[in-house]
Amino acid sequence: MRAFPLFLIALLPFCAASAWAQRVHCSPCNHSFHDVQIGTSDSFSFELSNTGNQMLRISSKLVEGNAFSLSKLVLPVKLAPGENIQLTITFKPTAKGYTDAKVIFGSNDPNSPLTMHFAGTGVYPSSASLAVSPATLNFGNVTVGSSSTLQGTLTASGAAVTVSSDQSSSSEYAILGMTLPATIQAGQSLQFSVQFTPNASGVASAKVGFVSNAVDSPTIEQVTGSGVVAQSHNVYLYWNGDGTAVGYNIYRSTIQAGPFQEINTSLDSSTNYTDLTVVSGTTYYYVATEVDSEGQESPYSNEVQAVIPNP
Repeated sequence: MRAFPLFLIALLPFCAASAWAQRVHCSPCNHSFHDVQIGTSDSFSFELSNTGNQMLRISSKLVEGNAFSLSKLVLPVKLAPGENIQLTITFKPTAKGYTDAKVIFGSNDPNSPLTMHFAGTGVYPSSASLAVSPATLNFGNVTVGSSSTLQGTLTASGAAVTVSSDQSSSSEYAILGMTLPATIQAGQSLQFSVQFTPNASGVASAKVGFVSNAVDSPTIEQVTGSGVVAQSHNVYLYWNGDGTAVGYNIYRSTIQAGPFQEINTSLDSSTNYTDLTVVSGTTYYYVATEVDSEGQESPYSNEVQAVIPNP
């Protein structure tokens, strides 16, 4: 029975020593940065201290949150009882909205790790604005399967604007000529192109936009155009023969009065010919000759003109 109280007396000093072991303490242990403009940063200082009675050894650190960074800390760090260090956490938002982070310190504290909590909200600079011109791009009629390109302009005002991405509400419209991200200084402009490639006939309207740090982001431009089906054209020629010819040759040129090139592959015995190889938007000039039974070819006939319309 005497061993029982001796056991308690031997245990008490051990428990007392444990109660006063090394302890890492943060002050304060959390902080909210509230609104910070995108592209700028805000910092906050805090303290880590050893509130125990033995040497504290901080051996690791971890920041969970891409918009947050910790001031330089060379590890390991040893803090004697009552000693402290000052550290800084910096919030630099890259996107609009709320985000949070954890800063975790590992040490020889029996309750390690120590976790601290931070948060902040990224906001667009109130003075930066981005305008697009013209307000609407109208492509008119474009043949289905082909493309047409028009230019637009982005202009920054109030403060520098960084365009981070572009977007289109339709696959028929593509934004070209920009390498993103791109920064436009206040009062400066940036050119871009929009390409319209209709995949069906009919009117096709859409919106293209530019995401930036401007207060009015995204900046939207209206685009519209009509897809039209390509039409096939041909030229029909006819003439009156004298009854003695065994055949005819047909000649064509894109220059009035020639020079002309023969377009029939063999002697044509009829008094008409259809040219199926014409191109839209081109003007052609035609003449014909007749060939007799002895192979003699007559001079050119009178010249006729054919204007092929655009689609």
